[in-house]
Amino acid sequence: MTPVAAGANAPAMPEAPDTIAELSFEAALKRLEEIVRRLETGEASLDESIELYGEGDRLRQQCEARLQSAQARIEKIQLGRDGQPAGTAPFDGE
Repeated sequence: MTPVAAGANAPAMPEAPDTIAELSFEAALKRLEEIVRRLETGEASLDESIELYGEGDRLRQQCEARLQSAQARIEKIQLGRDGQPAGTAPFDGE
């Protein structure tokens, strides 16, 4: 089995914050998972690992912000005395 060249399995992705902000939550999470896999397997050089870690941190921040935004939009259903839905209230999250 021949060694894999650094970056051979990772899709080319610009690391500009604007590009990360444009990713869907799912795409950002997938890229973050790819970065974690590469870092865990040790296939990346030290310099590439440092760059991947920085990109991963930016992706993590983006995913966290998207989750917080989604949570803020969630409403919980309020039940009336008869047990039937009677309206909604903001989700308190905790």
